[in-house]
Amino acid sequence: MEKYVSVLKRTRLFAGVTEAEIAAMLSCLDAKLRAYKKGEYVLRQGEHLDRITVLVGGSLHIQKDDYWGNRAIIQRIAVGEMFGEAYIAPESGALPHDVVAIEDSIVMLFDLRRMMTVCSSACRFHATVVHNLFFAISEKNRKLVQKLGHISKRSTREKLISYLSEEAKKQSSASFTIPFNRQQLADFLSVDRSAMSNELCKMRDEGLLEFDKNAFKLLQGEE
Repeated sequence: MEKYVSVLKRTRLFAGVTEAEIAAMLSCLDAKLRAYKKGEYVLRQGEHLDRITVLVGGSLHIQKDDYWGNRAIIQRIAVGEMFGEAYIAPESGALPHDVVAIEDSIVMLFDLRRMMTVCSSACRFHATVVHNLFFAISEKNRKLVQKLGHISKRSTREKLISYLSEEAKKQSSASFTIPFNRQQLADFLSVDRSAMSNELCKMRDEGLLEFDKNAFKLLQGEE
């Protein structure tokens, strides 16, 4: 388990805490590791959560399928990010979606009660983690608001422009890669894949962008 301490050190949850302090906290927080193969369900709709979960290896999608099998990707979880924290309070109810491993993945789980209750030694780094938890949840909410901004656009083109513009800003470059293939991007933006692919081709023909698989270059506004 100690091999993932360096990963935890780079997370928002453990910001300001040294690797030695994190290692000392693993037992205190009753940390557990779980491994999942690509395609396996990490969490299923209807489950109840009581632990803080952090991805320490691989990649996950939070997604939901309707009765007819239409899929919506709610969020991609990258290494170092928490997930499911909105449903760990007793009154939160059951998880309304699935969490699936997009590649072989490792998840670390922490006891919520132990995390929220500063240990008897009142260690400084434990109090720091409780402080970080609030800001980590705030950051997750901000990302969900950003996605809402994308999918609230009326047309497929507007959704693509909104999402790709945000990725360019986030990566500080007009050339960037996205973490989705075509079907995943369509599921994330809640659009039809064929319609989205056609729109991307139209935007390319109009000189607005270039793309190759998940690599994009925005052309409008270049110097």
